[in-house]
Amino acid sequence: MLSVEELVDKLIDLAFAEDIGDGDHTTLCCIPENAMGRSHLLIKEDGILAGIEVAKEVFRRFDSEMQVDVLIEDGTPVKVGDIAMVVSGRIRSLLQTERLMLNIMQRMSGIATTTNKYVKRLEGTGTRVLDTRKTTPGLRMLEKQAVKIGGGCNHRIGLFDMILLKDNHVDFAGGIENAIDRCHAYLKEKGLDLKIEIEVRNFDELNQVLRHGGVDRIMLDNFSVTDTKKAVDLIAHRYETESSGGITIDTIRDYALQGVDYVSVGALTHSVKGLDMSFKAC
Repeated sequence: MLSVEELVDKLIDLAFAEDIGDGDHTTLCCIPENAMGRSHLLIKEDGILAGIEVAKEVFRRFDSEMQVDVLIEDGTPVKVGDIAMVVSGRIRSLLQTERLMLNIMQRMSGIATTTNKYVKRLEGTGTRVLDTRKTTPGLRMLEKQAVKIGGGCNHRIGLFDMILLKDNHVDFAGGIENAIDRCHAYLKEKGLDLKIEIEVRNFDELNQVLRHGGVDRIMLDNFSVTDTKKAVDLIAHRYETESSGGITIDTIRDYALQGVDYVSVGALTHSVKGLDMSFKAC
């Protein structure tokens, strides 16, 4: 399996290939090869900064002689008018890396900013907000990194690092007991040590899980706030608990106050607006 660093390297290579192709002809035709300059990253919207470390890698991989002076680190609150970094080097390099760097930093900062808003809504509850697999194809590692920078927690990274028995798995397996038992048999056969989570849709399914056992976490899918409290009381700290399904910034605290350990929110990554910023000559 590829490491995070290897995946990011492949993403950067692909991004340059699709953007530059056989050459940035606009830059090549009007900027002398050895002309030098400086650009700064200007923040144009309040939020949480994320992506500085990835941006540095973008510059390094394109032109190792570019100099990056970081003024604001990842995870720092920023406001309109802040300068996050200053980059010096060949003007051609500055122009050809500008869009990729901005695409990454705007996306990651938007996710970190949104996540931080959810985190603040949970203050004092002990509940943590989780991301999901509802990410942009190819950008998952960066988007999940941005969630952490914003103060959230990562759920599983992919299909390989945790067992999550969802409704379709349960239905195709012939029920909750079959799904859990097959899961344990598979893990034993493969010599794997993975946490097991199961999704339940109602109290009948919840009670089946509680009778059978064999899981680490129970996901309460589309439970109302009132039913969440009843379910948490039934589980009585025997398993970790997670609320999921249509939970918004306006309702997340209501669910947290019922005592769940986690609330998962797909909106952290699937419908986020990028944070406004620009990369201008200085």
